[in-house]
Amino acid sequence: MEIIYAKSGPDWTPLSDHLKHVALAAVKFAHYLNYDEAIAYNGAIMHDIGKAHPLFQRKLLGKRSDFRHEIASLFFLSAFPEKQWHMLIEMVAGHHKSIQKDISELGLLDIEKNDDYRDTYLGKWEIWSEHAIKLLNELGIPCSTITKDQALKNLEYCVAYCSTEVKIRGYSIWRGLLMGADHFASAIINETEVQLKRLFKNPDLSFYNRQHPLYPLSYIDATSTKKHTIVVACTGAGKTDYLFRRCRNRVFYTLPFQASINAMFKRVANALEERNPDIDIRVLHATSTIVQGKQKEEVALQNLMGAAVKILTPHQLAALAFGMKGYEALILDLQGCDVILDEVHTYSGVSQALVLKIIEVLCAIGCRIHIGTATMPSILYNKIKDILGEDLLEVKLTHEELDQFDRHITHKISSMADAAAVIRKAVEDEQKILIVANRVKTAQDIYDEIKESFPDIPTLLLHSKFKRGDRNIKEQLLMGLDEEGKENGKFNTSKKSCIVVSTQIVEVSLDISFDVMITECAPLDALIQRFGRINRKRTADTIGTTKPVYVIAPPSNEKDAKPYDLNILSKSFAVLEDKVILKERSLQEKIDQVFTELDFLNIEEHSVFKSDRRFTIDKLTHHSKAMLLELLEIDSVATILESDQAGYEEANSGTQLSYEIQVRYWSVAQMTQSRKGNTPFIVPDAAYSTDKGLDIGKIQDKNFNTLNRFL
Repeated sequence: MEIIYAKSGPDWTPLSDHLKHVALAAVKFAHYLNYDEAIAYNGAIMHDIGKAHPLFQRKLLGKRSDFRHEIASLFFLSAFPEKQWHMLIEMVAGHHKSIQKDISELGLLDIEKNDDYRDTYLGKWEIWSEHAIKLLNELGIPCSTITKDQALKNLEYCVAYCSTEVKIRGYSIWRGLLMGADHFASAIINETEVQLKRLFKNPDLSFYNRQHPLYPLSYIDATSTKKHTIVVACTGAGKTDYLFRRCRNRVFYTLPFQASINAMFKRVANALEERNPDIDIRVLHATSTIVQGKQKEEVALQNLMGAAVKILTPHQLAALAFGMKGYEALILDLQGCDVILDEVHTYSGVSQALVLKIIEVLCAIGCRIHIGTATMPSILYNKIKDILGEDLLEVKLTHEELDQFDRHITHKISSMADAAAVIRKAVEDEQKILIVANRVKTAQDIYDEIKESFPDIPTLLLHSKFKRGDRNIKEQLLMGLDEEGKENGKFNTSKKSCIVVSTQIVEVSLDISFDVMITECAPLDALIQRFGRINRKRTADTIGTTKPVYVIAPPSNEKDAKPYDLNILSKSFAVLEDKVILKERSLQEKIDQVFTELDFLNIEEHSVFKSDRRFTIDKLTHHSKAMLLELLEIDSVATILESDQAGYEEANSGTQLSYEIQVRYWSVAQMTQSRKGNTPFIVPDAAYSTDKGLDIGKIQDKNFNTLNRFL
């Protein structure tokens, strides 16, 4: 008999191997979740048995087909114990599609509307079902011949069950378990059994028990009986350590910017690996995968379940609120874990409303939530307190402790041109200069000017629109460390003048300490975060030493103020005093002067999770609309260069990430899209340079290399 395959190239995984791998994962997940392991095993074996159908095997060879293998799998229901049928149907029927109103109209109940589909799916039943039954027997499922009539009865039973269940509001744990197991085994393939041994282990976080006089939070006891946490403390006070000390289980660590999570991943990995030699720590890079069908479908980031620590952004948890594809698996992975939301104050508008909604969901599924912030408007703080309730530990520094962190003198200037003399003087004094812009294009233009004015001074540009591989190199260069983590005397560890131009991605996670800052005006909370990159490195001798930060006046119109609100920029600039030490104990008052009200956009109408703690989505379905794209202005999709396409499509998932550049959907919506990996959009080579990154303005058809397109 010819080999029956589950996956096409480059791996060409045999169906028998894939089913074994998924079964191993499903049983492991069921054991962790305290679910019935026999049901998990049987559902994993059944879920793809329909791939034995000749039409699916032809589909793997590139023959275009709308054949849905999961529907063919339902023919084999009677091979399994009847008392398990309902759970097995939930695992199988919807593990790829919504069973109803699927975006491509290929869900079970969508296809059921076509009277003739049964004959197509049965095909030459007597022949191909024998191959499938033989495989079931090999995998421990005792089964003799299933007649065509019995196969049709099995399908009719599944359709009837799904027709009833889809009228129920809520989610299926069994669908989530199978989706998680299938995704895990498909990604790891032959390494599944080995990698499963590393899963669902609580990390040893004792590294963070360290104490130091310069970090006041390190002396505050974290062993409260309270479940949740809010820590308000200035940059450099030891927030990260304290938040980790509050964790008891597996940890999801969230940061507001995609571009900052890689640096935090390295930081946490370095801290934990000595005490956790086989730790499974992961960084989640993609916000979403866009599938182009009749409309846009957004797939939740189904990163592999079970890691000890995951570093991600809250937007990657949006599946919980929006019911995006894969949300059930995400719930199972998250439930009961510790979730750190770091610098939650940096969100505004709809993003802020989404984070509040995510906090509601996390509470409902039993997570311990730990929030850290340097500054938070009282109105937002109180909103979060209302959600978390009385089981909340609140930690703040005293005024005397805050006084030890007065490190900056603020200067107000009119324009970037006014900073020219400041930069030149800092260069002469061998100081390290950090320039922060609010937009990538502005940062690129400033970088060009700096390179022209100071050709002999080491200069670096950093923003979110670099290939991940290139950005990793640039972050390493910025940190001034070699691959072994030792100082190499460049940029952050340099003893001579250097200049870094960046966007707001430096606000969090990058542990750098420069001497002078010039920054465009931003909301006050964001500015305070930026200031934290200046004079950050403290010693007993430097306490009380101040260094300058120059803030450029906000623009005169809303368009130029983007991505921020002009009114907030104007109020932020107004509360800053010129040529005066910025007192940490005064920041809360200033913050509350700026943020007198917050736009808690009501996302209740979009969310499948309501404030009364109900999931209102139809069972065995997910929302197909691309909600993140429609509601949030974030870098939500991946792109790759035209010359990288072949390498990307042949690479493994880890290597694929190094090619990707995150952008907003609407900037590339008209470009061709790869079907591999995170389904990246293809952009012209002419729009990118390793020095300056991606130029959005050059993403045009006329800039493609015709030779690349021909090849």
